[in-house]
Amino acid sequence: MNLKWVDVQEIAILLNARNPDLNPYSINFVVLRDMVMSLSEFEDEKNRSSEKILEAIQIAWQEEHD
Repeated sequence: MNLKWVDVQEIAILLNARNPDLNPYSINFVVLRDMVMSLSEFEDEKNRSSEKILEAIQIAWQEEHD
């Protein structure tokens, strides 16, 4: 699976599965971006992320977390 920044829901599912005890709202966007980029399934460029995308990932992750 080759994930890009636009694959918000899939990224959120993976982040939640790998960090089940972490509150998504407890981390800042820099840390979130680094976490996404460290996923082995993720293959996109760092500069293609934006605050809007990171916020969407954070919201989707929180929904998975709940």
